[in-house]
Amino acid sequence: MANTLLMPKATAVWLVDNTALSFDQIAQFCKLHPLEVKAIADGEAAQGIKGLDPVMTGQLSREEIAKGEADPEHKLKLSEPKVRVPESKRRAPRYTPLSKRQDRPNAILWLVKNHPELKDAQVSRLVGTTKSTIEQIRNRTHWNAANLTPMDPVTLGLCSQIDLDLEIQRASRGQPAAAPVGDTLLPASMTEGLDVRTDKADRDEDELDADAVFAKLSSLKSTAPDEDEE
Repeated sequence: MANTLLMPKATAVWLVDNTALSFDQIAQFCKLHPLEVKAIADGEAAQGIKGLDPVMTGQLSREEIAKGEADPEHKLKLSEPKVRVPESKRRAPRYTPLSKRQDRPNAILWLVKNHPELKDAQVSRLVGTTKSTIEQIRNRTHWNAANLTPMDPVTLGLCSQIDLDLEIQRASRGQPAAAPVGDTLLPASMTEGLDVRTDKADRDEDELDADAVFAKLSSLKSTAPDEDEE
């Protein structure tokens, strides 16, 4: 990470008010124009800016300020930072080895068929291809469309399962949930009007049926002796 001064104008305000450094020295240290530093000293610029002590922030030492005040030709130097923060690196496009590039169309076809919710940009991130190639495979206008076979990009080693699951999760946000498959409970609005018999009604009906059966048996027994007498 490049060692740069924090808040140059605020630092210049503090140096103007608290040191005997020349305008040129302050301008060189704060990367400002000498006339801008003069305007700060005259109160014509940076009126609403509060001075920032570079000694407190560890960007300038008292010894360096003393050297500059003793020698108008001395150029102030930034102190070495105690902690270095590494520069953030931009994410480079996914690199696909030469041996696996021929499998990319098959992987794209698999993603298009099995996960149509994925956008072209997401497919491009997963397998490292271009949007035009994805569009050709989606529309079956690719030069080798007749010979393509859907193949899982994770199995081919073009992306990891974690990356694939993450892109699918992102694509699924905001989409309606899929309809449930199989037997499910009926909603309350459909069951409120059903005629449900109580256990007591069932028992009463069972008793009525039993009485009818015994009555029928009794009638059969009473007719049987009459037939024997004849």
